Amino acid sequence: MPSGSDTTAAAARGTAPDGVVPSVANGDRRPGRVRRLAALARREAPRTALAAVAGLALGLAFPPYGLWPLSLVAVAALSLLTRGRRARQGAWTGFAFGLPFFLVLLKWLHVVGWDAVAGLSVAEALFVVLLGAGLALTSRLPGRPVWAACLWVAQEWARDRLPFGGFPWGRLAFANTGSPFTPLAALGGAPLVTFAVALAGALLAGCAVALWRMRRGGGPRALVRTLEAFGLAAAVSLAGLAVPVPTKADDTVRIAVVQGNVQQPGMDFLGRPMKILDNHATATEKLADDVRHHRVPKPDLVIWPENSSDLDPFQYPQAYDRIEEAVQAIGVPVLVGALVDHPTKPGYVFNEGIVWDPKTGPGASYTKQHPVPFGEYVPFREQLSKIITRFQRVPRDFYPGDHTGLLKVGPARLGDVICFEVAYDEIVHDTVRAGARALVIQTNNATYGRTGQPEQQLAMSKLRAVEHGRAVVTAATSGISAVVAPDGTVTHQIPEFTQGVVSARIPLRDETTLADRIGAAPEWLLAIVGLLSCGAAVIAGRRRRTKDEKGQQ
Repeated sequence: MPSGSDTTAAAARGTAPDGVVPSVANGDRRPGRVRRLAALARREAPRTALAAVAGLALGLAFPPYGLWPLSLVAVAALSLLTRGRRARQGAWTGFAFGLPFFLVLLKWLHVVGWDAVAGLSVAEALFVVLLGAGLALTSRLPGRPVWAACLWVAQEWARDRLPFGGFPWGRLAFANTGSPFTPLAALGGAPLVTFAVALAGALLAGCAVALWRMRRGGGPRALVRTLEAFGLAAAVSLAGLAVPVPTKADDTVRIAVVQGNVQQPGMDFLGRPMKILDNHATATEKLADDVRHHRVPKPDLVIWPENSSDLDPFQYPQAYDRIEEAVQAIGVPVLVGALVDHPTKPGYVFNEGIVWDPKTGPGASYTKQHPVPFGEYVPFREQLSKIITRFQRVPRDFYPGDHTGLLKVGPARLGDVICFEVAYDEIVHDTVRAGARALVIQTNNATYGRTGQPEQQLAMSKLRAVEHGRAVVTAATSGISAVVAPDGTVTHQIPEFTQGVVSARIPLRDETTLADRIGAAPEWLLAIVGLLSCGAAVIAGRRRRTKDEKGQQ
């Protein structure tokens, strides 16, 4: 038995003397718990660090870096790091992977504030937490690379829709808009591209495991498995090259895209009233002068970007008149981007693309269907504005439109999609299905100029071109304005913060791709399979535990 002095000294140290068991009722569990947590942290630190490095690598796979092979490496790394782990361990690994990935991907949001970058990154990383748990669960099932790829699609399915309509940035497909995987978009859209990238990455993980076993004396069988995994990964990676991308034009139209530029990048890009509108009107009048002097051919229609009129032309006569002057000068229909006050709901505005005809004036219009939460409207405005005063910089809420952007602009049926809507599968799909023969992305990226965000959005336009077999015209106030051919090739481009005009003849197409015809079916199917695989893994785990318990009796 220990002496009283031993007990007193041990108590002073916060530890139990030899032979004495601390009382659970009166003692303190914290020292033991702290030691366990410290041991757990030391044990998990290398795996956590590797997951963070893999997440950073995935961020570099996206524009403006565009190192798309890193998407395969990152997927393979996450598969290896969650292999054979418990669900909660996989969940932590998923968070360690997801947070740095989104911090790199969304750093352009620092214009609003680094707290916004961190907050959105944490929110998006929570979906990768679920992915990590699912990868750990299914890693013990036969055919694990397939289930892993399905879970990647399921994670993106959820992230694309939740909360507040979702935020699709960072899909694997958007890192692979110029890779051998890209043509798969014509078959099953962005979800099929994501599935193929994730499948190839998971197969590479299997190849790495087989190589490790071979080095440890696995013999010919390990060599065969290594070659099988590598061969399958190569086959999946190159499968897209066998997919024909339809590009034949049924007709053509000559367009001109006007990039008027802004006074300055950042949150205060608007500058003084009428400045942005005057920039676009002046550039259009210069184009008209070039046409008159036969320096450039006359376009059939002209496209202005989102917010090219910084004042509501129906409320401010000077804005209306300035647009009218530019349209009359060029003498062809102009698609004008403008914010228009809601006629019956004070405090709400429409973000619109308006067809402005030189003879009949403003006509058909498209209203953005998916305003950006906390950017173009503030959910729970009354409550949140008291806590986060920055939301007061969004003085009015954008009111969503209720129909697709099919517009007749001169001789062409164009599908208008406004800014971030290009990231949402269903909006672009519905526009093409409504009869759009080419797509127009009206956007205003001046807030995020020179941050990498315009390059990320242009990459989405490239994928949409292949997915729908349509030319995609991106018109931006300050850049990047571009013309993308139906095969995803950028044929014309204006640099950021440069006033300029792109003149091009683009194909108009009526034929639809398989992705157009089947819509969201592949995404739903793959996501459901991924979720079912988790259920199967849980059931299989319970059966193993029951069998082990019976064997011990």
